[in-house]
Amino acid sequence: MGTGKQQRRGDTRQRIQDVALELFAEQGYEKTSLREISERLEVTKAALYYHFKTKEDILTSIFDDMTRPIDELIEWGKEQPRTLDTKRAILTRYSEILTNAAPLFRFMQENQATMRDLKTGESFKDRMLALLDILRDDDPATPMTAQVRCFSALFTMHGGMFVLKDADGDPEEKRKAILEVAIELVTQAHHGA
Repeated sequence: MGTGKQQRRGDTRQRIQDVALELFAEQGYEKTSLREISERLEVTKAALYYHFKTKEDILTSIFDDMTRPIDELIEWGKEQPRTLDTKRAILTRYSEILTNAAPLFRFMQENQATMRDLKTGESFKDRMLALLDILRDDDPATPMTAQVRCFSALFTMHGGMFVLKDADGDPEEKRKAILEVAIELVTQAHHGA
């Protein structure tokens, strides 16, 4: 019996996150109110407050849930040898994470000013720097061109996802093409080309 209630509560939390993210993307974070979120959900504001007190609480929970796989990837990557195979595996797994968290990344792209002002924006930047350190071997002696290639690989994955989202073509083919280019950049950086 308790499991069912917990499941329903989890579903409500997820519904709130989905609707909030949808509204944040449509109207912008600043222009979306808790009242609008509750109206779209067809629940009272009190029901919404039961789960989240503020818009930032909602956004933080979305961010935490969708970025947990990035944290796991970073931890895994830190424990691996800094081989080219490891770097390729990191990019491949990151590509899948980006695909699964596309709504959050779309929100981040469209609400960059808000992200800079919120603590979640700073923590995302820290995650990207941790990934970059793994890709570039976290070695200060790494040539600047190799560092730029590693940064460009991550940028290609993020930028490609947004630029190509409305382009004609199969989404999986686009994801694979973006990944291929990112892997080429990291391969060049790894070989010092």
